[in-house]
Amino acid sequence: MKFLSRRLVMPEDLNYAKTLFGGRALEWIDEEAAIYVICQLGTKYIVTKHIGAISFENAATEGDVVEFGLTTKAVGRTSITVSCLLRNKFTGNTICSVDEMVFVKVNPETRLPEPHGKTLDDLAEETKESLRKLNIGV
Repeated sequence: MKFLSRRLVMPEDLNYAKTLFGGRALEWIDEEAAIYVICQLGTKYIVTKHIGAISFENAATEGDVVEFGLTTKAVGRTSITVSCLLRNKFTGNTICSVDEMVFVKVNPETRLPEPHGKTLDDLAEETKESLRKLNIGV
């Protein structure tokens, strides 16, 4: 799992207990996962189909830097399944994890599912090449 994106927890992200609001964390996770899938599939025409088990483990507070780790779990004909981990950048403590998120490629005109033409091996190789270009260890 690679952690390539970060956010700073701001006052407007907090709940009444002065910790990161769970809904905000899930909003960020859905957005980061969508960006990850858009980059993996090379198309912006995706929709979130399913979000599986969500586990909140530790709190984040104002000023914390949190980072998102994503990995591809499975690739279907029209779908891609990813998992996501949100953790504190400095302590390494897991804030929230989502075991699976399913995204589906859709036709931009009909909004019906359509094949994306990728395999898990294709995506693994493309990711390896992208990270190599960025000089990030694989």
